[in-house]
Amino acid sequence: MSDPLVLGIETSCDETGVAVIEGLEVRSSVLASQTDIHARFGGVVPEVAARAHVEAIRPLMHQAMSQAGVYSDQIDAVVATRGPGLVGALMVGFAFGKSLAWSLGKPFFGIDHMEGHLFAPRLEFEDYQPPAIVLLASGGHCQIVHVKDWGDYETLGATIDDAAGEAFDKLARFMGLGYPGGPAIDAESEDGDPDAVAFPRALADRPYDFSFSGLKTAVVTYLEKARDAGELPPRADVAASIQEAIVDVLVDKTFNAVDSTGAQVVAGGGGVLANRRLRERLSEEADRRGVGLYVPSPSLCTDNGAMVAAVGVERLSTGATPDALDTDVDPAMRLGA
Repeated sequence: MSDPLVLGIETSCDETGVAVIEGLEVRSSVLASQTDIHARFGGVVPEVAARAHVEAIRPLMHQAMSQAGVYSDQIDAVVATRGPGLVGALMVGFAFGKSLAWSLGKPFFGIDHMEGHLFAPRLEFEDYQPPAIVLLASGGHCQIVHVKDWGDYETLGATIDDAAGEAFDKLARFMGLGYPGGPAIDAESEDGDPDAVAFPRALADRPYDFSFSGLKTAVVTYLEKARDAGELPPRADVAASIQEAIVDVLVDKTFNAVDSTGAQVVAGGGGVLANRRLRERLSEEADRRGVGLYVPSPSLCTDNGAMVAAVGVERLSTGATPDALDTDVDPAMRLGA
């Protein structure tokens, strides 16, 4: 039996992603980014994002099918992100996916966006298998998941306020570095001293949970006082110190979970995992402990249709019941719930 062909659609926030995968081989993966559209606002505007998805999704679907070299009637299933995310953005991709599945007479599956990030390493690493500890970190979400088996997830910890990507965005905007904040701070920090400013690492007494709102306040307070005193440090040093504070917490808490569960596999997903320093630190710590590390290429860390399609392949392979076509999006969807 040949591997299934699955069309995946991702529209949870500000990236329109469409992909065709065969088994776990990516036949095509195309993306329409809205970064330039939202940059002037310093963040994502939900209504603008939804309209941009409407404009992009049909041409992207045709582009993905053309690049994959397949016709629509060859597709075995259509999947789309159901949640979490911006409700208007989710509705565009979800409605399009359901309509396409209905017109083709193919099964449709609504996919958890975070489960897509969890599956992304499977597209590049054949030996990535549970049990595993997976760090999921993006603009709106930050959590540590114990993957006991595919489909069997225990969330060990999560952010209680700002996610890591949100902290990067807000602090980059305050420092005048632009949007999106993660890449901007990463670039600015390359020539900076990560030990220049001792910014706080929060929730030391909670081994798996995250809090980045206090870091945001500490950075703003520090810079305002330094400015008033006429002693502003080099911006690269501040950026490097911010990045190190965020990375320290993400890495430490991920490996706290490794220690408590005994897992010998660590993986990661979400846009923050594209961060250069985070990837370095995860690699160093995994090497030191002798555990396997599976972090996909940066293009698969950010939102994309291929990761959603990968979950669809798993649904088909396990004989999961397709979702009814009157299923709605769930902007507050929780992994494993």
